[in-house]
Amino acid sequence: MPRPGRKLILAAALGDCVHVAGLLGFLRLAEGDGWRTRFLGPAVPVRELAGAIAAEAPELVAVSYRLTDAAAARLFEELGAALEEKRPRMVFGGTPPVCRAAAASGLFEACFGPESAPAEVLVYLRGERGEDRAEAHPGTLLERMEAARPLPLIRHHFGQPTLEATAAGIERLAAARALDVVSLGPDQNAQACFFRPGEIDPAQDGAGGVPVRRPEDFALLYQASRRGNHPLLRCYSGTRDILRLAEVLLREIKNAWAAIPLCWYNELDGRSDRPLGPAIAENLEAVRWHAARGVPVEINESHHWSLREAHDTIAVVMAYLAAYNARAAGVRHYVAQYMFNTPAGTSFTMDLGKMLAKVRLIEGLHGETFQTYRQVRTGLASMPAGYGRAKGQLGSSTMLQMALAPHIVHVVGFSEADHAATPDDIVESADLVRQVIANCLHGLPDLAADPAVATRRDELLAEAEVLLDAIRKTAPGGAGDPLADPATFERAIRRGLLDAPHLRGGPVARGAMVTRMVDGACRVVDSGTGRPISEAERLRRLA
Repeated sequence: MPRPGRKLILAAALGDCVHVAGLLGFLRLAEGDGWRTRFLGPAVPVRELAGAIAAEAPELVAVSYRLTDAAAARLFEELGAALEEKRPRMVFGGTPPVCRAAAASGLFEACFGPESAPAEVLVYLRGERGEDRAEAHPGTLLERMEAARPLPLIRHHFGQPTLEATAAGIERLAAARALDVVSLGPDQNAQACFFRPGEIDPAQDGAGGVPVRRPEDFALLYQASRRGNHPLLRCYSGTRDILRLAEVLLREIKNAWAAIPLCWYNELDGRSDRPLGPAIAENLEAVRWHAARGVPVEINESHHWSLREAHDTIAVVMAYLAAYNARAAGVRHYVAQYMFNTPAGTSFTMDLGKMLAKVRLIEGLHGETFQTYRQVRTGLASMPAGYGRAKGQLGSSTMLQMALAPHIVHVVGFSEADHAATPDDIVESADLVRQVIANCLHGLPDLAADPAVATRRDELLAEAEVLLDAIRKTAPGGAGDPLADPATFERAIRRGLLDAPHLRGGPVARGAMVTRMVDGACRVVDSGTGRPISEAERLRRLA
């Protein structure tokens, strides 16, 4: 989105008011968005402000006042008289009662209070005035990120047990401008049987999400979002018939980006009956399909291993291989998801080290035809059941995530350990996260500089190279690029190079790995002694 020209904002705290923090915050946002600013100071008399306006002819005047509303009303009347008919565009900031007095005065075209999010301010500064118009809100992921910066986009998963409740909830979220991206959550029947209605189990309707059954259902949900801030919609791939569903999602909800696994949604995890090798090939075909149409792609791979308590080395390697395969498939814009707090019990120090190792490998793939965008989120399994503690977890985890300077923050509602988030839960969770983001953008210490974080990052980078080399060597003859070859991945899983404790007893994985949380990191341990072992030793034992 084009930035405004170097136009001038003149700002002052009016009358006897000396509270200027909110006003200066407004000016910082404006400066970051390309405006020139001049701050006249605290406690500026009405006549002085009117004189400065006449002398400098600013494009916009920002006024603040945080004392009583009755006193403010008198000042606004005096200011209106001083300006007479030559009134510039003016915006106001103050407490809710004073904002009401400002709105009643008719002087100001917008009023911002303590509850106003930075994104609202930016929308106003860019001339959109927060109107419920589609053209005021970019309709693609890249445009939306550009329009929001320096703020990340806010995303949340949403799907209620009925289509009607989901549509009503999306209307509520859009009207409240709570989210930039609504991630639709279809129920399990939809994910597996959207094109196979005869296989649907009616007793499971609404289990895990919204029971979409026809393309028209997706279209209904999209139309529900066409209000407020017109959030983007996106949806995970199905577990079967992935390409057919991709066509529906792109047509009916303008799928903002695709989320497709590399090795999952098949006999490996039981999410479908697809054989492992052909499923990996089909997943990559879907990635290529989106790449050919210029749709950004996320390969939601790494955290699936961590959720099954694979050690951190596998998490790092699979994050890299997901991005590597996206690039090989022709994807130009890749959404790299960094799920924190997974497995549960991961310490903040070890977590950040692991994520920085992923960033180092993934962003080493950048080039003229491949760019990645950081999407961070709180791990669902780390959320405690009590709402107070869950809010603490969400807030503190978000602060850690901000160390990655994300483009997208995937909010996990504080209620998720108890029930799927309602629209009210999501609005409250998004408000909490926005405040954390605002605090961090105001100034966050460099958490990556912690020596323990750097040590863990470098340790994982070294171990990742060991595992990547082993995967290359397990490739069948004629595999071409072994790191982009479905048959190589299938061999790596069957032979235990890629493994996780939760896969024990499954039809294709070894499930022999034993991991423990050791000093806040998920490590492979000797099954007899519980002693952590290196990646090289683990692979030697497999051989």
